Amino acid sequence: METKHRVVNADSRSLSGLDSNSVELIVTSPPYPMIEMWDELFSELNSEISDHLENGNGQSAFARMHEELEKVWAEVSRVLVDGGIACINIGDATRKVDGSFRVFQNHSEVINKFENLGFEPLPELLWRKPVNSGAKFMGSGMLPPNAYVTLEHEYILVFRNGKESREFEPGSERRYNSAYFWEERNQWFSDVWMDIKGEFQSLEENELRERSAAYPFEVPYRLINMYSVYGDTVLDPFWGTGTTSFAAMVAGRNSIGYEMEEEFVQLFQSRVEEVPKYSREVARQRLDGHKEFVEERLSNGKNLKYEADNYDFPVTTKQEKPIQFYTVSDVRETQDGYELSHEPVERANIRIEESEQTGEVTSLSDF
Repeated sequence: METKHRVVNADSRSLSGLDSNSVELIVTSPPYPMIEMWDELFSELNSEISDHLENGNGQSAFARMHEELEKVWAEVSRVLVDGGIACINIGDATRKVDGSFRVFQNHSEVINKFENLGFEPLPELLWRKPVNSGAKFMGSGMLPPNAYVTLEHEYILVFRNGKESREFEPGSERRYNSAYFWEERNQWFSDVWMDIKGEFQSLEENELRERSAAYPFEVPYRLINMYSVYGDTVLDPFWGTGTTSFAAMVAGRNSIGYEMEEEFVQLFQSRVEEVPKYSREVARQRLDGHKEFVEERLSNGKNLKYEADNYDFPVTTKQEKPIQFYTVSDVRETQDGYELSHEPVERANIRIEESEQTGEVTSLSDF
């Protein structure tokens, strides 16, 4: 299997070079309006924003920031296929402007913008992000009633482009090979992800670190597996350090990223070298996780009804039988990105045995 990955050094308010209805999935984390680290960027996009901030007009600045993001969402609507999914990672902001402390609800504003563009909101997810200290409040310390809770979660807003879901040919091989495990479905499709923690960027350049955001690999990797199939193209219009493209490479999907800062694109070159090894580690983790699930299931006296078609291990449902894992075998740099070769994981055996002495269920894995 071959995948292609393109990085465009351009402003995503105009997704130039992308045809309409050419992308199956959007996974992105935009700059968060009213988070101070993004003030300069938004002010460069619209000088009125700077004026509003200087004059203490927080609501006006907030509205103008979202108007700039809406230009990107309009382009997302154009390039996304009918029934395609857009996943927007966004956090709310708390800020004191003109003597008044309040929360700016970015997630609500993004939902309104997408609905106005004809998207159908789907159930959203929450995941916990890192906090800078052990303090769980702001305001008046230990004295009621003027303290404020700390925002420790971010939203993943999920939208479908139009009212109808994507259609596939009956028995589509690339769709069925893209299946996830039953136990992964139960974990991934829970509306609160408690097992993912945010991560701080390990960028050496201080200026770049100030223009980046915490965006753990597991977030885009899960979303790509949840909402796309092999052969699909994933777009990130706010590419940043390229985590979405990295996740798409590991997941065996194509990707396109738009990024205004050329330095980020250059830094990604060294990160790409890690993809083959990392893809093997991720496959190993998922297979080990399934091994543990099988062991627990059998030790509790519950059988798994089906055998996987491509591997020597049992699965819970018929839909899991065709599951096929791939790892990256080769990375080639092109003029505007990368081409990757993916090879199927052929050996991933979980052999279930019962000890003659103790009767306990044991398992052996080989990958």
